[in-house]
Amino acid sequence: MEEINSGNKSKGRLYIVATPIGNLEDFTFRALRILKEVDFIACEDTRQTIKLLNKYDIKKRLISYYQPREQRRIPQIIQILKEGKDIALVSDSGTPALSDPGFRLVKEAIKEAIKIIPIPGASALTSALCASGLPTDKFLFIGFPPAKKEAAKKELIALKNEEATLIFYLPSRKMQFFLRLIEETLGNREVVIAREMTKLYEEFLRGKAKELVERLKNINLKGETTILIQGNK
Repeated sequence: MEEINSGNKSKGRLYIVATPIGNLEDFTFRALRILKEVDFIACEDTRQTIKLLNKYDIKKRLISYYQPREQRRIPQIIQILKEGKDIALVSDSGTPALSDPGFRLVKEAIKEAIKIIPIPGASALTSALCASGLPTDKFLFIGFPPAKKEAAKKELIALKNEEATLIFYLPSRKMQFFLRLIEETLGNREVVIAREMTKLYEEFLRGKAKELVERLKNINLKGETTILIQGNK
């Protein structure tokens, strides 16, 4: 067990703490302890983090750390760590530094010889993959596709011969657009849409890309989703 209040350390430690992706009960005992013991918590949206902290009666000083302002916050956070204070980095949900600005802070902390300690837990990526029914022995996580159509199309074309299961994060409002783009570039492949995971209305939608376009035509999806695409056979 790490001793985070050790008096003989010269620099603080940066804890990368996974938080629930929806259901607030999906939180590890270790993560809970770390958030109670660190000096500061760096978070994307203080309003979201406060909900989690209130549930577990945690009172901590928060540092707002989010894109595109992360470059302004990094020097402040690094300085606090250099002064011997411990900081927990959290995202709005799931594991920090995966498709969010956390990796920039980690990179800078490593440059400053600050110890990085991962606290594993919930992740939309692994949660969606294990329940998808698509091959899990080989997968490629891409994150959010480019916002513009031509750039997204180019990225998909580059992945056409990839045999691994492809995994993207996607705003639900772009689902129809992206499904059509999949059919256009990769063909009518098997697709799994994971939405509202761990929440009351959790749903996995499975089918061919063209079929899902039709099924979702009159449905207004909200929030962010994880979309998985069968690799090239």
